[in-house]
Amino acid sequence: MEFVMSIWTFFAKNILQQPAFFIGLLVLIGYALLKKPFYEVIAGFLKATVGYLILLVGSNGLINQCRPVIAGLKTKFNLEAVIMDPYYGTSAITAGLNDIGRSFSQAMLLLLIAFIFNIILVAFRKVTKIRSLFTTGHIQVQQATMAFWLILWAFPNLADTSVLIIMGILLGIYWAVGSNLTVDICQEMTDGGGFCIAHQQMFGVKLTEWLAPKIGKMGKKESKSLDEVELPGWTSIFSDNVVTTSIIMLIFFGTLMLVLGKQFLIDNGFMGAADSYFFYILKFSLNFAVYLRILNLGVSMFVAELTQSFQGIATKLLPGAVPGVDVPAIYAYAPANTVPLGFIAAAIGQFLVVIGLIIFKSPVLVMAGFVPIFFGDGTLATFANYKGGARAAVVIPFLSGIVVALGTALCSNLFGLASYGGYNSLFDWVTVWPVFTLGMKYLGYIGVGLAAVIMLAIPQIQYARHKDTYFLITDDYEAYKKLKEEKK
Repeated sequence: MEFVMSIWTFFAKNILQQPAFFIGLLVLIGYALLKKPFYEVIAGFLKATVGYLILLVGSNGLINQCRPVIAGLKTKFNLEAVIMDPYYGTSAITAGLNDIGRSFSQAMLLLLIAFIFNIILVAFRKVTKIRSLFTTGHIQVQQATMAFWLILWAFPNLADTSVLIIMGILLGIYWAVGSNLTVDICQEMTDGGGFCIAHQQMFGVKLTEWLAPKIGKMGKKESKSLDEVELPGWTSIFSDNVVTTSIIMLIFFGTLMLVLGKQFLIDNGFMGAADSYFFYILKFSLNFAVYLRILNLGVSMFVAELTQSFQGIATKLLPGAVPGVDVPAIYAYAPANTVPLGFIAAAIGQFLVVIGLIIFKSPVLVMAGFVPIFFGDGTLATFANYKGGARAAVVIPFLSGIVVALGTALCSNLFGLASYGGYNSLFDWVTVWPVFTLGMKYLGYIGVGLAAVIMLAIPQIQYARHKDTYFLITDDYEAYKKLKEEKK
């Protein structure tokens, strides 16, 4: 058993927790199963890995660019607050686990159980109706850690083995069912791109798919997609993604840095005493456009290899399966300004909640985090625009920003993480998971069973509504489109 665990620990540390190598491994296996020449297998591995590494440069750049400003606001105004960020959340949970004598490595064992169960559910897709495999390694680590804390909160006296098995199975079901919820809209939006979303707001994506058309049809005129909105005169500059991102971020972060003040930035090592305040803010804000450009380049590289090679895995090992990948993969299929617009709308919603918590003297304050706003609500904006146009792309992220901020304040206090300063503040983890956790806490094993049954029933309902196209949309997208046209 110790030998098996050492192998798993090595795999988890060097591959599963390194999404670039995990994606590269999937591509290598896929091309090998397709019996591609050796040199094409190696080339595919390298291009997919490098593409994902480029994506990580952009993604990490965006995160690291924002985090000091958020932390600076907390320090400047002496706010003891929970930061809405999954990375802060993982750090907070790790500290909490140490305090109660638990190990982070146990969460990694939970991850293994969940991943294996996701594979099993896909392997028996004819019965389970699951079509997707969750492959986003760093998100799996964050969620396994969060799930481990929640199950310990619900069952504090449960033995280690029971804890890991129960939550591993539940988390594996969530990965399978959640990513499966995003299959149809991703296939349609990308015209058969061959992937779906595996992140932290998968139920949020499905809710957006349902709600966006209704919001788009509100008012006198149906809302147009952002790429169809005609911009008069000088506003045509906003049709360029680089220009739009630069202007939006300059206004948004420029305001925040003016609030912090030049002296604070100097004292805390953000800028030198001799540096120009104006040009520091300008460069800081424009870097967001740089990192977004890098991110999109990486996406185009690794998605192209992954979608082609995964046909080998889907054909030989997991027939009909599609990989669930990180959310930036969908950004290239949305109008250029969608994510920045969703970011601003969600940020306004979150800041309104923060102000409200301060005014009403909430026992728990929250600080807006970049990851939930950008990669959470910005992603919802892309799907909202696709289904409901520009109006939905603004309204849904704004509402989600409010829900996430309020949910973080409630959940971090309820689950005992407020004192550690962090929470995994993305849509599913402030809506779906608190309900399941409370059910387990007060209903015991009945609550566990209900959570599992409810989630497993979802793909069955999806299948029952569209039996003729449910598997066709992943197995043969061209045939799916043809059938849909015939129905019309």
